[in-house]
Amino acid sequence: MASDLFALTFALVNAVAVLIIACPCAMGLATPTSIMVGTGRAAELGILFRKGEALQSLREADVVALDKTGTLTKGRPELIDLIVRDGYTVHEVLGLIASVEALSEHPIAEAIVAAAKERAISLQPVTEFQATPGFGIEGTVDGREVLVGADRALQKVGIDLLEVIEQAAALGDEGKSPLYAAIDGRLAAIIAVSDPVKETTPAAIKALHALGLKVAMITGDNRRTADAIARQLGIDEVVAEVLPEGKVDAVKRLRSGERKVAFIGDGINDAPALTEADVGLAVGTGTDIAIESADVVLMSGDLNGVPKAIALSKATIKNIKQNLFWAFAYNVSLVPVAAGVLYPINGTLLSPVFAAGAMAMSSVFVLGNALRLRRYQAN
Repeated sequence: MASDLFALTFALVNAVAVLIIACPCAMGLATPTSIMVGTGRAAELGILFRKGEALQSLREADVVALDKTGTLTKGRPELIDLIVRDGYTVHEVLGLIASVEALSEHPIAEAIVAAAKERAISLQPVTEFQATPGFGIEGTVDGREVLVGADRALQKVGIDLLEVIEQAAALGDEGKSPLYAAIDGRLAAIIAVSDPVKETTPAAIKALHALGLKVAMITGDNRRTADAIARQLGIDEVVAEVLPEGKVDAVKRLRSGERKVAFIGDGINDAPALTEADVGLAVGTGTDIAIESADVVLMSGDLNGVPKAIALSKATIKNIKQNLFWAFAYNVSLVPVAAGVLYPINGTLLSPVFAAGAMAMSSVFVLGNALRLRRYQAN
């Protein structure tokens, strides 16, 4: 009878020790604590992860695709050149096109209107105004039909640009965006607009390359202008002459070969592409629609937040793996001991008290390791 009671007590004590050791606290804490601390540290760095999954999936990106206007550049174009054709004057053409552009909300329109105001050129009333996204705008000013837009806009209405192709190409090679103005169905001028690159953009692209990523640019600019900017910044791939509704297809093309694409944009027409990308990042200085469509928001317009977000994502996943390794190694090594595997060899048993201490130590280790992310410093 006494031996049976001893055996029951012996079994019960070891069973309790096994239950305590096998408590999955460490495994349950391994992932959520790292994600919580990682997202908190990201917020301190000006990066808002709107979805926890984005913190884990961002590290898998192979290509970082960036919209040009407002993302790579300041989004505040400046009128650099206005080359008028025979029979027209700069004052006349600028007055007509600025009058039409005053009704547009496009950044290029603002640059043209600002140039007219600097020259004290007064704007005139406009009728029959029409804007076609990706092409241009048109309207009637003082009885004269004015059309301003890309080459495809003028070619659409049958205006020949053959005589000015070389001039436009030269402007494009300088990184300027050539546009065209037609008055009463005749080509009147070539307009060269330049959007200055943000001061922080070159460093951000260099940091992305240091992480082993390819950098792509998606833009509606003509091929020559886009290639010139890409050479200047060291961008690997260029998708040029993309209409606003074509950015989704551009992201799909970049995804070829099973590559993961992270897309960064700031405008209304970037929203579908932000949703289509594996991870969408919105510039915090952009539109509300872009921010709502993104998985990650860069609170400032500084693109250095992109490599920081990717590096932090990698650091967080590494931290999670460390936590899980510890939690599994702890269980695999101590559960057999608690079950008495060493008892027949040297009489070693694990007291429930020590088992509780080991279980608590495991949880503390996981929490302490996760909290190391609070000291993460982005390079």
